[in-house]
Amino acid sequence: MSDEKRLEALRRLLTEAHQKLGLKLGFSLWDGSRVPAEWPADGLGIAIRDAGVVAALLRKPKLDTLLHLHVGDRIAIENGSIFDLAAARPDGKVGRLARGISKAAAFDVVRRFIFAPGTAPQAVEHLQGDEIARDGKPATNKANIAHHYDVSNAFYRLFLDERMVYTCAYFTEDHDDLARAQTDKLEMICRKLRLKPGDKLLDIGCGWGALVCYAAQHYGVEAHGVTLAEEQLKLAQDKVEALGLQDKVTLHLKDFTQMEGEFDKISSIGMFEHVGIRNHPTYFQAVNRLLKPRGLYLHHSISRRAKKTERAFNKMPAEYRALVRYIFPGGELDHLGMSIANLERYGFEVHDVEGWREHYQRTTRLWFERLNANRAQAEAEVGPERTRMWLLYLAGCSLAFERGGALINQTLVSKRRKGPSGLPLTRADLYR
Repeated sequence: MSDEKRLEALRRLLTEAHQKLGLKLGFSLWDGSRVPAEWPADGLGIAIRDAGVVAALLRKPKLDTLLHLHVGDRIAIENGSIFDLAAARPDGKVGRLARGISKAAAFDVVRRFIFAPGTAPQAVEHLQGDEIARDGKPATNKANIAHHYDVSNAFYRLFLDERMVYTCAYFTEDHDDLARAQTDKLEMICRKLRLKPGDKLLDIGCGWGALVCYAAQHYGVEAHGVTLAEEQLKLAQDKVEALGLQDKVTLHLKDFTQMEGEFDKISSIGMFEHVGIRNHPTYFQAVNRLLKPRGLYLHHSISRRAKKTERAFNKMPAEYRALVRYIFPGGELDHLGMSIANLERYGFEVHDVEGWREHYQRTTRLWFERLNANRAQAEAEVGPERTRMWLLYLAGCSLAFERGGALINQTLVSKRRKGPSGLPLTRADLYR
């Protein structure tokens, strides 16, 4: 079957789809033709690089297939980003609009492409997030963390702020200054924990050491950070030395469950997502063990909306499954109610919950824009495939937070004891 016959059938179907769906984007095909034919060369479009793309999507019409094709640069967004693509979605329900597309035109594409020759999508290098990756063992946790965080410190520098803070920023007003927003986030964490000189602070999943260094510098605490990411630890140690904080900051390369001692305050900022739901009891028991009576714990984590039943909640949408498989192996998101119940179940009193969804929408959008602006450097550092994967991940996260599919909350609790909590009666001190 000639390639021209296939192209003719595909052009016919795409032209009809463009009309029926009212698409605000065009298509460019591997022979150089465009659909619609008059679509401008500088207009937003989707590039289909070879006939095997169509064949692969017909044989296995799943998000996974599309992801592999995009990361392999066989299907690409032209003259725009995934944000532009999202904004160009048809008005109305796509399924209902698609009913008007000729079945004959669709069948013609199927019969001409289903057996089309071409290379199958190449597997993206990943550590699969399967049952083994969630067993909670220290060695497994370390491997999972290494997959995401030990990519390259130089790569992360291309899109993070100068402090290398890789968690949700906090925008005290409408601005796009990432460094300012991350500093304001660190300050808010310290205020919520009511840090004071002499406090012993533990930061679980301390990353590149931004919080422990900030807390030691500005609040005079004895700060301890624990991480499983070796590349992060090296940079954090250099930062501690450069700031002259060796007598105030101690960094530990170990699983948090292996930490010993008692701490006045504990923070967990964007680490809980890696734990896995089946390992929640171990996690909260460890935090309770490490926290002094009436000590404060700040629980900062991403979550999903609760469903009518836990069984329905535990079903993983395709986008969520892809995120776990390729970006955060071993990770799982709970819902806010589950976190609150577990905190109370394992010996904590909940004092305050604050939603930061729109803060993370803006944070991930800024990360995307910075990485995209440094795309050539990123590709030189980690390769074009991983760079495309990360751009897709950051944009997808931003859209998920914008639409409310993903949520994030900061929950302040104390280790439960009878009597006064010792906290102020209002939140006024947080916004002084």
